[in-house]
Amino acid sequence: MKSVIASTMLALSAVALASPVLAKTSCEDLKAQLETKIQAKGVKAFTLTIVPKDEKTELRVVGTCDGGTKKIIYKRG
Repeated sequence: MKSVIASTMLALSAVALASPVLAKTSCEDLKAQLETKIQAKGVKAFTLTIVPKDEKTELRVVGTCDGGTKKIIYKRG
């Protein structure tokens, strides 16, 4: 009986931990969060752009979104 309860608790814990990983982060939500953080650091002029993950760029990638299908790139100035 104890092993059944332990197995059930372990399975529920694994599902609870995996849920955030499996959830797709909205690009617009992530972009808004990043803008807030960058502005809080005192940066006034910058651009965040959402592009497909396969697009080649020299700019800094600051996040991935939509289940890893897109990335957000940062350009200061």
